Amino acid sequence: MNIRGNIIGATAIFFFASGFPAADQLLQTWGIITLITLRNLLALIVMIFLLFLLEPSTVLQKLPWIKGFWIGGMGFGVGSLLLLIAQAMTDATTAALAAAAMPLFGVGLEVALDGRRISSRFLLAVVLVLFGGALAAGVIPGESSIGAGFALGLFASGIFAWGSRKTVKSFPALSPLARTTITTSGMFGFMAVPCLAALFFEHAWSTVGLLDISNVGLLFVYAFLGLGLSQFLWIKAVEDIGIAIASFHLNAAPFYVMIIVFVLGSEWNWMQALGAAILTVGTLLAQRPEKRPSHENVL
Repeated sequence: MNIRGNIIGATAIFFFASGFPAADQLLQTWGIITLITLRNLLALIVMIFLLFLLEPSTVLQKLPWIKGFWIGGMGFGVGSLLLLIAQAMTDATTAALAAAAMPLFGVGLEVALDGRRISSRFLLAVVLVLFGGALAAGVIPGESSIGAGFALGLFASGIFAWGSRKTVKSFPALSPLARTTITTSGMFGFMAVPCLAALFFEHAWSTVGLLDISNVGLLFVYAFLGLGLSQFLWIKAVEDIGIAIASFHLNAAPFYVMIIVFVLGSEWNWMQALGAAILTVGTLLAQRPEKRPSHENVL
């Protein structure tokens, strides 16, 4: 077992999970559009800094910024906005649960676009993920807003999965860090225009919170740790241990969120814990390799 790679992967997802409670606090005073735009800008700054620091031979002007901008805007820009809206409709744990289902969407895209075959075990895993997600999100009759928020989060995860696949397929010659940088520019650019429009029309989503010590600290966690640093560590983990094992760490995000909010004073929710456990089992089951003849391509 690659201990170093697994430690990096676990650290990456812990930082990713830390962004959800931070966003919960920031959403109390910040508008959704201004918050996500600022977060994407700060993350882009982190990516460019890491590119200069770790890959000094890379020439920024020669990177395919335009294509990366469009892929990042459609995949990660739309996805990040919808995920934050989903969190505003529900809570940090529910949004993290939706994000943890992204490996399933990634496999689903391979089935739809790459000719993969679906096994009965994969279908069982989908059922477990949907059932576990419903339990964890607290979906009960008469409270459709919670269910809609979780469904929106799942849709956002699907868009993220598409953006991740498209990034890898479109830029095979670039390093993972360079790919992340150019697509993060699209995340920021996608939100910049509606953010300016919302500010002009003074929409509620354009509220700018105070940049006091507390909010600056939360922004640091949300942007630098939750997106910038976690994304870089995630790339390193995938390089060290591969996407399958790295994805296992991604499914720990809901548990990290619940632990963080519990430490911060919230009550422990056993129903959410049970739902997160079922969702995790389903996702791991979907990624477990089938025993099959070498000439077959079955998931």
